[in-house]
Amino acid sequence: MAKSNLPMIATLFRILIMPVVVVIMLWKPAYWNWISAILFVIASITDWLDGYWARKYKSETTLGKFLDPVADKVLVSSVLIMLIPLGRIEAIAVVILLNRDIIIGGLRAFAASHGTVIAADTLGKWKTGVQMVAIPSLLLYNDFLHLPWREVGYWGLWLSVVLSLISGFQYIVNFLQSSKVRIL
Repeated sequence: MAKSNLPMIATLFRILIMPVVVVIMLWKPAYWNWISAILFVIASITDWLDGYWARKYKSETTLGKFLDPVADKVLVSSVLIMLIPLGRIEAIAVVILLNRDIIIGGLRAFAASHGTVIAADTLGKWKTGVQMVAIPSLLLYNDFLHLPWREVGYWGLWLSVVLSLISGFQYIVNFLQSSKVRIL
């Protein structure tokens, strides 16, 4: 296996692990919570790894640039949606997070089609970081080692909602300021 293939393998792993995590979430014994949380964390680490490997081995591809955010959205959105019927989060939080990502993804695609790149901002990266702590905490859910995973996950997810709304607003402002296309 060529090292130049590692970024794409990491991205594809994130897409392929999602159905496994979702099925495991459906099983009731508490130890399955740990397994789904561990798999989610491993998948989250591959998000960082694919970018690192792509830069290190100079193997950035157009397909990789497209699939990386898709893999992130598939994994995060699937797990968030599955957490709703488990009673671990409110649907409104998921609706806000998913719609923000859809809107920003659409704006980025529109801007890119007109030669403008809207880079991820600091708050957007913080939002993602907070989600990568909140979601496994919601998967663990029960207290363990005197840590209130349920509360960490719940409030962490709501913090990510706030960061999502603020960073989404910033994306829209940046888009309007940098847009070479007349929209109105």
